[in-house]
Amino acid sequence: MNKNGFQKKVLKEAVTIMQHTLDITKERCPMTMVKVKLKLSQIDDGEVLDVLLSEGEPLESVPRTAEEQGHRVEDIRKDGELYHVVIRK
Repeated sequence: MNKNGFQKKVLKEAVTIMQHTLDITKERCPMTMVKVKLKLSQIDDGEVLDVLLSEGEPLESVPRTAEEQGHRVEDIRKDGELYHVVIRK
């Protein structure tokens, strides 16, 4: 209760953020970035794209190019033999 005798209610607004996934493990350059760019163009600002990719060129170029285009790379993590690159548009 506050000094006026009223109970304070704290309301937390739930924000749902859409997460999209894209598997480019079977793609080779330049198709890796072409597919990522296309998918990013289809999602709204603030949404997240989880890109599943292989080690090597895609792991180097996808995060770098995404950041160069003004997106934020939020996470890069290994999952077995593959990697997840999480990009916020």
